[in-house]
Amino acid sequence: MVKILLSLREFYLKIHFSVVFFIFNTKPGDRIYIIAGMTGQLRKTILTLIFLFPLLIYGQDKAFPLSISLFNEATAIPFTKIVTLPVHPGVQAGTDFNYRLKEHSRIFQTANFSYFYHNHLNQGLGISSELGYEYRTGFGLALSGLLGIGYMHTFATTEEFTFKNGQYGEKADRGNARFFPSLSIDAGYYLFRESERSPKIFIRYQSWIEYPYSPDFIPVMTHINLHAGVRFFINKRRAQDEGN
Repeated sequence: MVKILLSLREFYLKIHFSVVFFIFNTKPGDRIYIIAGMTGQLRKTILTLIFLFPLLIYGQDKAFPLSISLFNEATAIPFTKIVTLPVHPGVQAGTDFNYRLKEHSRIFQTANFSYFYHNHLNQGLGISSELGYEYRTGFGLALSGLLGIGYMHTFATTEEFTFKNGQYGEKADRGNARFFPSLSIDAGYYLFRESERSPKIFIRYQSWIEYPYSPDFIPVMTHINLHAGVRFFINKRRAQDEGN
């Protein structure tokens, strides 16, 4: 079982770095052409491989981290605003694993699911992955930076109409596919600073770009999310024992 999980981990890393190479070594127009040419099932399969394999790489007896946060989403130019009103609520859940772990720092990868509701605009379901660096002080304070890429499907929150056969009719909303690169910084505190599995409370400022937004009008839309959340560990064996 351990060998299978290690093989899955290696396969995930190869897929992830291949996607990074693709992003930085192809022209934007070529990327759109290649992505558009994929079948719907192929796109779903690739997105699953990229973002969900981190959930499969932990052994049965190993505890794994879970992060849950509530956030306020806004359409704004990144780093020009922090707290925005009115509140447009969202929730995110995810996990992470370490590439390199030292006494006061770590390089890690995340896998996240998210949802937000922006009144009179849209609502979105997303999956994403981030490469992050965290520095942890001796008294529990931690500072992190994360660079990510994700896929989101958005739906209008208001009725849409189309003009056909001389009259207006309600338009079916199948949603819109978006990619969203992101840049985040956060500050957190480990409640038990001497433990590697200490719960952590954090506040995160996430800036991200929704693309394509409206190709004939506004090609990209910038957003910010202000998160408040907690990261904690779940012991798989204990959870299985409690379920039996």
